[in-house]
Amino acid sequence: MAQSPSSSVQQARQLLAARLRELVTDSGLEGKEVAARCGWYPSKVSRITTGQQKPTEGDIRAWCAATGAEDRTEDLIASLRAVEGMWVEWRRMERAGLRRAQEAVLPLFERTHWFRAYSSWFVPGLLQTHGYTADVLRAVQRRRVPVDDVADAVAVRMERQRVLHEGQRRFAFLVEESVLSNGLGDGGTQAEQLDRLLTVGAQPNISVGVVPTRLDRTRMPVEGFWIFGTEQVNVELVSGHLTLTQPSEVGMYADTFTALAEMAVYGQKARTLILKARDSLA
Repeated sequence: MAQSPSSSVQQARQLLAARLRELVTDSGLEGKEVAARCGWYPSKVSRITTGQQKPTEGDIRAWCAATGAEDRTEDLIASLRAVEGMWVEWRRMERAGLRRAQEAVLPLFERTHWFRAYSSWFVPGLLQTHGYTADVLRAVQRRRVPVDDVADAVAVRMERQRVLHEGQRRFAFLVEESVLSNGLGDGGTQAEQLDRLLTVGAQPNISVGVVPTRLDRTRMPVEGFWIFGTEQVNVELVSGHLTLTQPSEVGMYADTFTALAEMAVYGQKARTLILKARDSLA
């Protein structure tokens, strides 16, 4: 698994290592005895218990059998999978195509009632038109996904937009002004997308802010991210998808969102920037 600098990921790995150490302690065995029972070198046990090496599911099964804790096997494997899910390379997430990657996040969107999203690249997915989504996902597929299921992936993303209208949900979207003229498709697609921003921003539960391009800004653009409630942040990096749940890290992104939101314009000022971008298409 690719190494992520996130302290949330590191903390989760260390917690798993600590649980495995506890099994050794509770069994009354020495680390070298566990290694012998598993058919490993003692150094492997040391690396796993200190969090320097991520165990495989097979390692955990052997570990639990060696320490007489077979009843803990499935629980620990579930913890391992949770750690692996915090940092996922795009090539792994999308190896079966884009549709499954889109479907995977639907439960998270359905159970969230307060959304904050910032984008310095594209219009956020929940606000995208069909044509804009097709252009974005087609570009992704050409760059890194061997399976061509773009049409299915677009349908899933469009269906997910129902959360905008269901339940008592609140949404705050921030985009950099450059996003307004950063379409991958033709002028018609971009114009339709800008019209969509004008329309959706008028809904009472949805806020759309635009961070103007200017020289005196106090906070520079950062990577795009989503904040789900107060519990989780998803960050889209060039190499992969990062999930953060540690309160201190979630708080850092919440503070960043607040700082960017204070720089943004809303209402008529935002409409002016959007209309300016749309008029420039002519």
